[in-house]
Formats: sequence, structure tokens, C-alpha cells
Amino acid sequence: MQAADKAQMQQLIRQKAMELGFCAVGIAKADFLQQESAYLENWLRQGCEGELAYMRNHVALRTDPRQLVDGARSVISAACNYFSPGCQPAGSYKISRYAYGRDYHEVVRQKLKRLFEFVRSLEPGVRGRVFVDSAPVMEKTWAARSGLGWIGKNTNLISKEHGSFLFLGEIILTLELEEDAPQKNRCGTCTRCIDACPTGALSPYALDARKCISCLTIESRQAIPEMFKNQWKDWIFGCDICQEVCPWNLKATPHSEKAFQPLPEIAAFGKADWENLTQKDFEQIFQKSPLRRAGYAGLKKNIRFLKNGG
Repeated sequence: MQAADKAQMQQLIRQKAMELGFCAVGIAKADFLQQESAYLENWLRQGCEGELAYMRNHVALRTDPRQLVDGARSVISAACNYFSPGCQPAGSYKISRYAYGRDYHEVVRQKLKRLFEFVRSLEPGVRGRVFVDSAPVMEKTWAARSGLGWIGKNTNLISKEHGSFLFLGEIILTLELEEDAPQKNRCGTCTRCIDACPTGALSPYALDARKCISCLTIESRQAIPEMFKNQWKDWIFGCDICQEVCPWNLKATPHSEKAFQPLPEIAAFGKADWENLTQKDFEQIFQKSPLRRAGYAGLKKNIRFLKNGG
């Protein structure tokens, strides 16, 4: 494929991505992530994954997309804005903004599938796979390599145009495309995210999942350690503190994706409503919600911890 043809194809891909509701799309070369591989091994060696045991699985696949798609040449990364202004009642228990609406996995996956179908209409012989936080793919790394932003000190991808309230997805494919230039890291000397984390889970560009409110309220099936009492800030599912204090999120604008609109119950529930929620109501109200990741038992566990002085 000639360079002019590649440039035209990439422009068409970007246009299609915007039509599908993505706010940014970029391309990186599918290659071994040498630096990230060394970082991951050291992170795991220190036990920082905590109860995220799956991080120890398929390390080789995580750091080389060519092992996920034979003959892979490029990685297309796409970002979808999910920022919603705070909609929960004052004084209520808190859930992360990403869980206000429908589970993003299927919403973003369907958009990516349509984008991949479009790529195949331009180049019928291309092979590939779509990923949305559902396989061993280092999505933030690929997004950064694709020029969508940089990985900040809070370990989230930050875009100078859109902030960090972004869902990410990838298409790993056999088509060779031109790489996009990475963005400059613009965190500078700022440490607001690190200073604001109530449990000390953050150090510059590193997260200790054993202390992370988000990890412990969503992934953990164990009781929250007593050492975290009086530090939890009313979070019962996830935590947005390190994003809320980030200056780059002053530029965040509300999303326009209908599927991510807050459920009425989330916008209305006070503490008593969450405390009195039955399993039957939970299954009915949150059947398509990210809250199902923690489950009814996990949500109740988190509420009990807070009621007991968490």
C-alpha cells in the first residue's frame, strides 16, 4: 500500500470512529512492549497486584500483541468519553462515574466491531480482533503509544483535550498503518492525585492495588482491612478521587452517549436506599450495570464497612 493510500485510509478510519461516538482514535505499531514488560514483572514481584490475580496470567500475551493476533502489524486505539457531572445526592454513598450507566464493555465493543467492519470494507483481506478490557491487553499503554494522551502519575491515561474519564478499546490487526506520534507527558511537578489518595495507594506512575479503594471495593471478595477505617470517603464501588483532583479534568465535557446516562436510582438513592436494597431489586435495577462486577454481596460488604466506621 502506498503512503498516500495509507494516509487516506487512516483519515477515513478516523472519520468513521468519530461517527461511531469515539472522541479520539490513534494508531501504533504492533510490537513487543519491552519497557512495559520489565515494569510489569517488577510490579508483580512486589505483590502490588493484590487480589488482581489475573494480572499474573498471560504476561507474554499482555506485552506482545502479535501473540494475540498472528501477523499483527498495527494497533488501533479508540477512546470514548464517559464524563458525567456529579449526579449523586449529597451525603449518599458514592460510586464511580464509569458505573453510572450501562456496562461499557458491550457498548464500546459494538462500536469497535463496527469500526473494524469498516476497515475490512476498505481492505477486505485484513484480519484482527477487538478488545475492550476483556483480554490481556495493556490498553493504556497502547492508547499512549497511539497518541491519545499520556499515562499520568495516577496511572490513568490523560488526554490534554478530553481529560481522563475515558473508556479505551483496541483493534489489533494485520494491516500495516502509519504510527501516530505519542503526546508529551504534561503532569510536570503536579502531585495532586498522589496527595489526594486517602489510602496512599499512589506513588508517581505506580499503583498499589492492595491499597486502592477502587480495587478493594470492586475486585476484592475479602473484608476490607481495618487499617483503612476512616479513609474510605463513602465509596462503595470504585473511586474517582485521583481523577477528580487532576487539573486536566477541568477540560472534561459531559458525554453524549445515551447508554452512559446515569440510572435514575443512582441519581436518587440516599444512604438508606443503598442500605435497604434487596438482592431482587439489585438484580432488576443493575442487570446491565458495571455494579454487577462487585455483585450484591460485594456492595453490601462495602456498605457494612462504612457503617462500622470505614
